Amino acid sequence: MYDLFIGNKNYSSWSLRPWVLLKELGIPFRERAVIFGTDKFSDFSPTGKVPCLVDGQQTVWDSLAITEYVGERHPGVWSADAAARAWARSAAAEMHSGYFALRDACTMNCGIRVKLKNVSAALQRDLARLEELWADGLSRFGGPFLTGARFCAADAFYAPVAFRIQTYEPPLDPAARRYAAQLLALPSMREWYDAALAETARDEPHEAEARAAGEWTADLRAK
Repeated sequence: MYDLFIGNKNYSSWSLRPWVLLKELGIPFRERAVIFGTDKFSDFSPTGKVPCLVDGQQTVWDSLAITEYVGERHPGVWSADAAARAWARSAAAEMHSGYFALRDACTMNCGIRVKLKNVSAALQRDLARLEELWADGLSRFGGPFLTGARFCAADAFYAPVAFRIQTYEPPLDPAARRYAAQLLALPSMREWYDAALAETARDEPHEAEARAAGEWTADLRAK
């Protein structure tokens, strides 16, 4: 059985990607939760970062590498259709290597609600591209997920964005909001969210990023 090392659920967008993928596809794994700022991530991860997957003697780090490793061993990670699979890989890689303005302005913090102090031109471009990409996948492959009827790795890579949308409510068109709401309604996403709210550990660098984003209108996390 896989061991998946993840960070705080309230903050760790990178950890969410393989976690939600394994959960939604019913692939068994042991969750190994570590806390930012208190644990030595280098004890299990070559980069000292999460997520990290351990499969016996094999260690796989980075969310995209973990996804590909699991995809070689389990059906459903990527679409069986070649065109949909190519599109999904491109979409996942785009998320993996881009959307820097969205990451910077809207750090993942599941348990709070924030009124953004401004929407920069760079953030607006990222949001516009997000709308375009999601609309393309949903229309091209028929929905309700990005490459058709079944959740796949492409959806997993955008799952953290759904939490960002819930936290910051950035300006997005109705179709994008509907897709984000669909991700948030998944059983695995509700499980992650409930666990994030229950966490009491706070990581100051992540907290500071959220404070810089704008006015906090709610903090729903356990005290």
